[in-house]
Amino acid sequence: MPLFPDDYGSSFFDYLAQQRPDLVPGGHGLIHPPSQPALEESRGLSLPPITHGTTVLALKYQGGVVVAGDRRATEGFQIAGRRLDKVFTIDDHSAIAIAGAAGPCIEMAKLFQTELEHYEKLEGVQLSCEGKANKLGQMVKANLPMVFQGLVVVPIYVGYDLKRAEGRIFKYDITGGRYEESDYHSIGSGGKDARNTMREHFRKHLPEDEALRVGLLALYNAAEEDIGTGGPDMVRGIYPTAKLVTAGGITDVEDQRIGMVYAALIEGRKREV
Repeated sequence: MPLFPDDYGSSFFDYLAQQRPDLVPGGHGLIHPPSQPALEESRGLSLPPITHGTTVLALKYQGGVVVAGDRRATEGFQIAGRRLDKVFTIDDHSAIAIAGAAGPCIEMAKLFQTELEHYEKLEGVQLSCEGKANKLGQMVKANLPMVFQGLVVVPIYVGYDLKRAEGRIFKYDITGGRYEESDYHSIGSGGKDARNTMREHFRKHLPEDEALRVGLLALYNAAEEDIGTGGPDMVRGIYPTAKLVTAGGITDVEDQRIGMVYAALIEGRKREV
C-alpha cells in the first residue's frame, strides 16, 4: 500500500487531516465552538496566558515585496520574549508573516512549508502563486475551532509571481477568506498604526532602500502606540525581522542594515524634538 494513497491527491495537509487530525490546525476538524457545558466548566479554571506576537506588514516596491515584523511576544501585559520570529521563508518565492497565538502560528508556518514541498515532490512542479495563497486559506479555515478558544492565527502571504513578474500580497480573515492587496498591508495589534504610516509614505515603484525604510518606520510608529509591538532595541541589538521577496528569491535583510536605518531614523527624531 502506498504511503500517500491517491485519495488525498498531492496534499500533505489533506492526508494529515485524515490520518492524524490532532496534528493539523483545529485539532480534530471541529467546526463548532465549545459546548455551553464545557464553557461553564472552564470558567472556574485559571488558565496561563497565551503567548501572542504582533505586528507584521508587507509593502510592495519596484523589485518585489518587503515583508517584516517586530519580534516582541507578550503574555497578557508582560513581555514573554524579545526575539520571536514572525516572518518565515516558505519556498524560493514565498514568505508569510503571522500575527496571533505564537505556538499555532509557528506550527502553521512549518506545516505550510511542508505542504508545498510535498506537492512539488509528487507533481514535479510548484503550485502557482494563487494556488499557494488558496492553500494557506484552507489552513486558516481549519484553525477556526481554535479561534473560539482564543488561539487566533492570521497570516499575510507574500509571493513573487513569476508569470506576472510582480510581487503579490494576500491577507486573510479568521474564517480563511483570502483577499489580495494591491500595495501594502499590516496586521496585529499595531497593524492600524503601521498602515497609517505606510499610507502616508507609500508611492508606486519605490526603490528597495526606500521601501525598506518605510516598512521599518511603520513598525517603529506602531511600537510607539502599541504595547504589544516591540521597537528596535539598540542596547541588545534586537531589530525587526525583514525579508525581500523578489524574482531572484528570498533575501534576509541583515541586522546591520536594519540598525543603520533605525539609527538614522532616531537621529532625525532627536533633531525634531
